Amino acid sequence: MTAPPSTARRADPGPREIVIVIDDDAMVRGATETLLRSVGFAVLTFERPQDALEADWPDVPGCIVLDIRLPQFSGLDLQRRLAESGTATPVIFMTGHGDIPMTVTAMKAGAVDFLTKPYRDQDLLDAVSRAIETDRNRRAEGAALAGLREAHAGLTQREREVLEGVARGLLNKQIAGELGLAEITVKLHRSSMMKKMGLRTVAELVRAADLLASAQTRV
Repeated sequence: MTAPPSTARRADPGPREIVIVIDDDAMVRGATETLLRSVGFAVLTFERPQDALEADWPDVPGCIVLDIRLPQFSGLDLQRRLAESGTATPVIFMTGHGDIPMTVTAMKAGAVDFLTKPYRDQDLLDAVSRAIETDRNRRAEGAALAGLREAHAGLTQREREVLEGVARGLLNKQIAGELGLAEITVKLHRSSMMKKMGLRTVAELVRAADLLASAQTRV
């Protein structure tokens, strides 16, 4: 007897990327959402910046399309609050009242673009695509750094010292001389360290060491 077809539905995986639109003009909000959805972007819209701050956004690559003049507080204020909260989602400003000082302030604070209304649809779509790609790269780099930090934390003190020596361009013999170890011992520490870090070449090790050092400097 043939079993009846399953009626189970697959769980919705959610959007792969998201665009957050914040504008107090309902017509602009609607037109922007329609344009973005027409090319396949998932969109969330908000009239007030506070509503956007209080909402749960999908944890996927995305960007914020933000009017600079908003009720409650300005788009620049919202950009600052997002940065203070640790939200690194790229921001695209759009406004009918832009000027050079405002543009400079927005860009220095990390905005990826500043569009003056009326703008071409393609200009917005291009800006959104660039912003989402920026966020996707940021997330990938963050994940890679988290993995490196976890692996680095699992190294012994000797393995860390060998890593630092190799990253400085020292040969095994030179590292052995600095640490007062036999060269064969350095080789063993080096092999273990490379395995734990998931590294195959010296070039990969140098890049990993540079990434860890630059991240430490930013803390």
